Amino acid sequence: MKRLSLCLLLAGLTALPAFAQDTATQQQIDKLSGVIQDVLAAQGRQDKEIAQLKHDLEAVSDKVNTPTVKEDNASRADLKKLAEQLQEVDRKRAADRELILDNINKLAKVAAGAPVTPRRNTTPKVSEDPVAAAGTPQVGHEYKVQAGDSLGLIVKAYRDQGVKVTTAQVLKANPGLDPNKLYVGKVIFIPDPAAK
Repeated sequence: MKRLSLCLLLAGLTALPAFAQDTATQQQIDKLSGVIQDVLAAQGRQDKEIAQLKHDLEAVSDKVNTPTVKEDNASRADLKKLAEQLQEVDRKRAADRELILDNINKLAKVAAGAPVTPRRNTTPKVSEDPVAAAGTPQVGHEYKVQAGDSLGLIVKAYRDQGVKVTTAQVLKANPGLDPNKLYVGKVIFIPDPAAK
């Protein structure tokens, strides 16, 4: 029995260092597990901070790229002033439209009615215009522009009366005459090429 006791004692003493070694290993494993958990927690906090920084950076970038409030928004007074200006433009447009329609109606009446009858002078007028062609005086007629007249209608009326004149000849005889800006009462010279 002594032998058995001795064997058991020896086995126990042999197992004791192995048990002590297992305990030390377990403590090291537990310590490493704690360190790993701390590292993972720190990494999680860093990930959250990085995400917040990205969000803040995007917000700052958006603010930099958008215009300021003063440049972007109009005040109520500005909008009211703009609305009044638009209404005034619309009123003027409507008045212009009425004037144009009235003039078109007048022209239609003139075109449908009697032709424009030029008031011919009984004696041809000799122009003393220094700009006249070749420096020679021109023979022709003076015509006072009336309501509804256009240069084309005036020339046509003279041609119907036997004066063989063209629009180009009238424009040449009246330097500076704008056929689109004839006004009532303006006197223009109508040359008579056949009377030379």
